[in-house]
Order: sequence, then structure tokens, then C-alpha cells
Amino acid sequence: MDLDSMGRILLLLGIGVAIFGALLMVANRVPFLSQLFNSGTIRIETGSVSCFVPIVAMIVLSVLFTIIANIVIRFLNR
Repeated sequence: MDLDSMGRILLLLGIGVAIFGALLMVANRVPFLSQLFNSGTIRIETGSVSCFVPIVAMIVLSVLFTIIANIVIRFLNR
């Protein structure tokens, strides 16, 4: 892998992270999205130990990252 393609990959990853951060900032203000992420959370609380497992958030982020990865791979294979 030469430096040109590595630089392109790093640039695309940086843009992807920035877009993802902006989406997270906006998602907190949209009532439907914040309710979706909070309602799909499994909470286990016993004594002084608590565990939060955001099942819906994990599924949504997995689908989103899969779509983004497919777009990046298709862009790089041109």
C-alpha cells in the first residue's frame, strides 16, 4: 500500500468520524432518536453494581457502520 492510498483512507476515516460525531450531537436533540436509544437499553442493577447494555443502539450503529464501510470500499475500488 503506497502513501497516497493510505492518506486517502485516513482522510475518509476522519471525515466519517466527524460526520458520526455531528450525527450524535443532532440525535440528542431529536426526541424520537433519543427515546429509541434509551428504550432499548437493558439495565441490571444489584446493590452497588449496575450494568447498562444498549442493544438497540448497538444494532443501529452496526448497520450504520456497515453501510459506511460498503460505501468507502466501493469508493476505493474505482
